[in-house]
Amino acid sequence: MPDMAKKFGRFLLVGGLCTGIQYLLLILLVEELALPAAVASTIGYVVSSAVNYALSYSFTYRSAASHRSSLPRFLLIGACGLVLNGTVTYVGTSIYGVHYLAAQVVATAVTLLWNFLANLRWTF
Repeated sequence: MPDMAKKFGRFLLVGGLCTGIQYLLLILLVEELALPAAVASTIGYVVSSAVNYALSYSFTYRSAASHRSSLPRFLLIGACGLVLNGTVTYVGTSIYGVHYLAAQVVATAVTLLWNFLANLRWTF
């Protein structure tokens, strides 16, 4: 269990950085380019996922798996997370009318556990 706690701590550190990247892009794209929140959130998610993979492979999970096997798995899990993220953001903003940042906080919470467990068990 201590190893799992260390991995989760590193996951939260990397995730915090990547979440910051996503939120920065979200705010810039919504406020400066007037993109819909779900679109801006999706763009931010994709960009932050690239950073996340590099840091997850080398730091969070300290993987010895080949990129040939881990990258496709990471991309598939990320695609599922992307769908979760976009759906929650869209439903929150377009159906329930909540502020886009509040919807993004909920989307972040929903994808956090999914991404950690799926990548831990299958990718790395």
